[in-house]
Formats: sequence, C-alpha cells, structure tokens
Amino acid sequence: MAEEIFFGLDELVDRALREDLGTGDLTTLGIVPEGVFARGVFLAKEEGVVAGLPVAARVFRRLDPESEFRCRVEEGTRVAAGTILAEVVGRARAVLCGERVALNFMRHLSGIATRTARMVALVQEFQVLVTDTRKTTPGLRALEKYAVRVGGGKNHRFGLYDGVLIKDNHIRIAGGVKEAVRRVRESMPHTLKIEVEAESLAQVEEALAAGADVIMLDNMPLETMREAVRLVAGRALVEASGGITEENIRAVAATGVDLVSAGALTHSVRALDISLEIVGSGTDRGVAGE
Repeated sequence: MAEEIFFGLDELVDRALREDLGTGDLTTLGIVPEGVFARGVFLAKEEGVVAGLPVAARVFRRLDPESEFRCRVEEGTRVAAGTILAEVVGRARAVLCGERVALNFMRHLSGIATRTARMVALVQEFQVLVTDTRKTTPGLRALEKYAVRVGGGKNHRFGLYDGVLIKDNHIRIAGGVKEAVRRVRESMPHTLKIEVEAESLAQVEEALAAGADVIMLDNMPLETMREAVRLVAGRALVEASGGITEENIRAVAATGVDLVSAGALTHSVRALDISLEIVGSGTDRGVAGE
C-alpha cells in the first residue's frame, strides 16, 4: 500500500529517521533492554480525516522488519475524537524510536486531508473541482499531494516538468500573452495543454485568442470572475486561484469556474491531534498482542 503513494517513500522515511535518531535514542537505549516487545495504539484526539497510515507503517518497518502495523480504520476515514486508528506491535525500542516520526507524518497528512475534505464539502453543490498548488513543504510534495487526494481533492501539476502554466513573469519576459503562448506551442508537444494566468479581462481575451486550454483567474474580484466565465463561454477551462479560503470558496465556486486551486490546502495547514500510547509490553511478542 505504501508503494502506491510514491516511489521514493523509503528514502524520505529514512531521512526523517536519521534526522530524529542521529546516533541513537539515548533515552530509549538507557531504559528499554533488547528483547522487549511492545504494543502501541494510535489515538485520534480530535475529529478529522485520517491520512498517512501506510507511511507510519513504513516507519516502523524500517526500524523493525518484523513489526506489525494493523489499521483499525481505512485511509481517508472521517473519525471522531477517541477513535483508535491503528496499532503497532514490534520490538519496544523500534516502537519508541519511530513514535515521533510516524506521528509527525500522520498528523501533518491528516491535517491536510481534513482541511481538503472541509473545502470539498463546502462546494459539493457546484460543478467545480478543488485542487492543490505547488505551495508545498520542500521534499514533502508527493506526500502532501497524496493527502489532498485522500481528502477528496484533486492534484494540480506536480512540478514544473509536467504541465505548462504561463504566469505573469513569463508574460512580462515574452512581451505578452500571445507571444508567450506561441513560444510554448513551438517548443512543446502538441499533447500538452497550455494554461495561462490572467489578471484582467483583457488578458482573458488575449489568452482565448491565443488558444489557451485553461485560463487561471488570478486574485480577481468575484464580479470580474463571473464576467470572465461569461466571456470564456466554455471555450477553455476556467480556474480561480489566489487567496482561496474556507470562508470564500463557496462564493468563488458560485461564479461558475471549473476549478478552484487553493495553496491553503498544504502551505499553512494545522496538524491533526493524534497520539501513540503504549498499551502492552513484555519479553514475549504475544504479550504485546491483543
């Protein structure tokens, strides 16, 4: 299951473990002898949408290949406070050494999934997709975009390499929308869609004339967005972006845009409160089980 998230997961988990463990967990090594097993449960301390269970499982597996991670809920489940999300059984040293790293991943990803689910729910009556942006934590983009999908959102381009988005600075350097689109069409495969960022109705018209496939309305007032949607009239997809929050996403969706991209899904999300509690230990692996 963990492999489905992205190819480099083990490398990311290993970096996180090295960052936390360094040369070793001094507290655990001093207190817990080898040969002791433990069972810990992950507990949701507040309501939210769970994401990151397979990542947490991989953390403990990297420390103890014989560890067992048992999910009590499915990834993407909305849970109430007090819900047991999963349990881990393994060597006690490995469980304690991996505790914080596993929680950091789960709390952060669950926070993203929870916010995404809220924003998707707010616009469910509209024919609009809620997408993320590239405003992600360096090194964690694949995981954060995965959490957006878990929460019911969609992914925008993953990076600069898998989609064309002509932004204001590109337009300034090219000397205009038309010229920027022309240069891209000459250099890129015909199968790639071209998206153009527009800050005014005049630029929307330019993007349409140039044959843009998607037009991003950047930080436009609601009435201007509505006018832009009428102007486009289905000839291109229309995306609203810039300053999208839970407070204004319904009003933005009501303008008739096709997509709403929100950096807030990833760039400033609050972690979901989750804890890990040891509920059994002993020298026999069975002592730590149910």
